[in-house]
Amino acid sequence: ACQWLDVVFVPLFVAGVETIVPLPGTKGGYGEGIIHADYTHSLVGALLLAALFGAGAAARWGRRAGLVLGAVVLSHWVLDLLVHRHDMPLLPANAGGLPLLGFGLWQFPNLTATVELALVVAGGGWYWRAALAVCRQRGAPMRRAHIAGILTVAFGVVVLALSRFGL
Repeated sequence: ACQWLDVVFVPLFVAGVETIVPLPGTKGGYGEGIIHADYTHSLVGALLLAALFGAGAAARWGRRAGLVLGAVVLSHWVLDLLVHRHDMPLLPANAGGLPLLGFGLWQFPNLTATVELALVVAGGGWYWRAALAVCRQRGAPMRRAHIAGILTVAFGVVVLALSRFGL
């Protein structure tokens, strides 16, 4: 759920609908680009994608799960607001030409990577703890929760490292 906006971004990027333009003098690596994700990363677009994801989750796992997962989808936009340069529109396709948003933490790649690493570890830890609680409640083997927790943190760290070092 936390990557849903980026999952939807990929086919739009491949189709040329949304783009990434490297900053002058850079290779366009980690934090070195202006992202024109004018549909998936507009505030209204993110709200719509969160609602759709949440509705799908609610239909499958119940209202509470739908609300939680919809909120997790929307949290991606909030966290992107911290790192993106001024490239996040309020309305899809930046309709109305409103000011673009972003606090630009990506201008400080090592600081950004440190913050993102803390988020990955904390989020993975919270997920791991919740998975353990569910296993306890259902009498399921704890091994499942440990595997899910370890994989969540490990893959989060790997993806962050790949992004940060352009691999």
